[in-house]
Amino acid sequence: MWITLSTIPNRVRGNARDENMNKLLVVDDNEDIRKQLKWALGRDYSLTLAVDANHALDLFRKHKPHVVTLDLGLPPHEDSSEEGFRCLSEILKQANTTKVIVITGNDGHENALKAVQMGAYDFYHKPIDLDELRIIIKRAFHLASLEEENRHLHSQSCHGLDDGHGIIGQCQKMQNVFASIRKVADSEASVLITGESGTGKELVARAVHAKSSRRKNAFVAINCGAIPENLLESELFGHEKGAYTGASSRTQGKFEFAHQGTLFLDEIGELPLALQVKLLRFLQEKVIQRVGGRQDIQVDARIVSATNIDIAQAMADGSFREDLFYRIGVVTIELPPLRERGEDILLLSNLFLQRNCRELNRKSAGFSPESVACLQSYEWPGNVRELENKIQRAVIMTNTSFIEPEDLGFSEKSEKSTPRPQLSLGTTLRQGREMLERQMVQTALQDNTGNVAKAAESLGVSRPTLYDLLKKYNLSPAAIHQGADDDDSQKTKHKTRYEINTG
Repeated sequence: MWITLSTIPNRVRGNARDENMNKLLVVDDNEDIRKQLKWALGRDYSLTLAVDANHALDLFRKHKPHVVTLDLGLPPHEDSSEEGFRCLSEILKQANTTKVIVITGNDGHENALKAVQMGAYDFYHKPIDLDELRIIIKRAFHLASLEEENRHLHSQSCHGLDDGHGIIGQCQKMQNVFASIRKVADSEASVLITGESGTGKELVARAVHAKSSRRKNAFVAINCGAIPENLLESELFGHEKGAYTGASSRTQGKFEFAHQGTLFLDEIGELPLALQVKLLRFLQEKVIQRVGGRQDIQVDARIVSATNIDIAQAMADGSFREDLFYRIGVVTIELPPLRERGEDILLLSNLFLQRNCRELNRKSAGFSPESVACLQSYEWPGNVRELENKIQRAVIMTNTSFIEPEDLGFSEKSEKSTPRPQLSLGTTLRQGREMLERQMVQTALQDNTGNVAKAAESLGVSRPTLYDLLKKYNLSPAAIHQGADDDDSQKTKHKTRYEINTG
């Protein structure tokens, strides 16, 4: 199922496709009910009436309605749901995005639930209240319209790049990213990709390489923040035999492996100053020296870098060289956080849902309206990586045809309100978000006694993402836990003193 935001641009509404979005098929053997629904709904919808399953299926194939109301008790077996279930099954086989509203008697609750498990959109018990049924039908048409629009957008290559390269986005900010990739790819300019953790910086780096003239050669990636400083130099530049204890043979580094290709330096902001000097020399002269060696080695490698830190602040505090920044950032591509990508949230959600259903051999009718609301309102501190994690969890955990909020990990615990930080008049939007993010991380660690794994789970992010946030805000889990213990101790003291004084 494809669902997009309700704020679809007006330019794509009111077109020819919408004229076909008001077809309603009513299936009921009771003539009085058919007349009642025709009178009540005939002005709002293009109405077609059927009296049994075979008649309904013929009309369905002919008119292809997006919404169907289906009485389960159909002839020749009016006293059972056999014909109704057969009709439901055949409709969903022909078009599984059809919104089927099952209508049952007051004693048919179990059959109604079974129908929903089979893929029905909703159910309604007789006797019919026209006002209530009208609301349910209106919701079904609204959802069907959103899904149809999303399929249309998807068919128009919402990827933005000719072949996607794993990057998907429909919002204007991502379109700007795609335009930058196209412009810079075929040049030899160094590229710096900035953005929060989980926004897809490596995917952009791979897209730059894949669309460049170097695409037939190696793309070599290394995370500068994941390797100890004493090993990083050897990993990057290689070493000669005997350069240090344990160096039993000559070894090439990442630069040499990336010869005539692209070297991706992830988290370049974590690169030690001494190695920043060596990188700067390479960018100026296109030569390197292995650790323990004295011979200059010519290397033809394009440098693409990425970071989630504030480079301007890093240069100001002296942890990153300004001259290196101007060498690596000839072109800078800034990736927006997921919370600023609007309609892309549900676009990506449905992509991940389809992919995980296929890989895990599961079926899902899509996201419930409550889940859609959660996906749209959540702040996504872990960005696309967190979204993908939540969707995978939901596909594994769900027991219903629709993904519900609890399947995604949205619970009272994870959504409980956190006291908002005090914002002054001059606080920028970015500063406000960072203050709230920092406070949420502190609260999660306090609630989970400093346990990073449990805190990450309660926040709905991965442990690496939480570690990135801790580093970003210079927070220590142990210190936060100790501070919480001290606060609790002080509260206990005050409480005890109060009890004594009022005893």
